[in-house]
Amino acid sequence: MSINNQKDIATLSPHLFWDTDKSKLDIHQSKAFIIQRVLEYGLLQDWRMINKTYGLEEIKKVAITFRTIDDVTLSFLCSILKLKKEEFRCYNLKQSALSF
Repeated sequence: MSINNQKDIATLSPHLFWDTDKSKLDIHQSKAFIIQRVLEYGLLQDWRMINKTYGLEEIKKVAITFRTIDDVTLSFLCSILKLKKEEFRCYNLKQSALSF
């Protein structure tokens, strides 16, 4: 895992953090926030950066815990991480909400 805190964050697309001061993000403490933004709104180079920085196993650990992920991102993650939708918290929460 190659982590150079502000240098890595600085390489991410500016549109990802429209509502946040990017300079105050910490690559460790803001890991879930960074990963979710990149997965949902990032460009290919953003995906490459988080993959290089965190690795697929860490992205997987974080992503399966998200409360929400859009359907396209969920399908991408299932394919890349070789998981089923049911293994994601967001999918199970969505399904339980539909049953009411």
